[in-house]
Amino acid sequence: MRPLTEKEIRRSFVNCSRSEAAAMNLPPHLNDMPWDEREFLGWRDPRAPLRGYAVLWQDDRPLGIALRAADSRMSSRTAAMCLLCESAQSGADVSLFTARRAGEAGRNGNTIGQYICADLDCSHRVRTEIPPWLRDRDPDEVLPARIASLQARLDGFADHVVRPPDAG
Repeated sequence: MRPLTEKEIRRSFVNCSRSEAAAMNLPPHLNDMPWDEREFLGWRDPRAPLRGYAVLWQDDRPLGIALRAADSRMSSRTAAMCLLCESAQSGADVSLFTARRAGEAGRNGNTIGQYICADLDCSHRVRTEIPPWLRDRDPDEVLPARIASLQARLDGFADHVVRPPDAG
């Protein structure tokens, strides 16, 4: 991922108002971010625990999505899978996030949901939590394939946020 400035991050959001973007708390240590190890910048707001944010590069520009975590959590005794990085975790470590759609659809209350790692750190997991059935394969093949899959699923989710619901 290419590095982002605070200004680029705040201007990138497609599904919240300018004032909401201006008021959001950015991730700590933004200047020390390992950008080359990320497909997207994801973080939770420590002052508003149900708020999350994801910023990715799409069509050569940053695209930000404001997220809201579900009020309730799954049981830690339940197995769950993040649908972005496809990592299996306890239910407590995966959350249902909803995102208002961009434009008029979002203003009318239309949302889209996805089960995602509760800490939004999919970029780290795709590099470190290799499933057992892939561990015997060549890491030079496994890692690029996992990164490409994460990017494709992330792009698909972003497309659903941006695309009008009747666009098919």
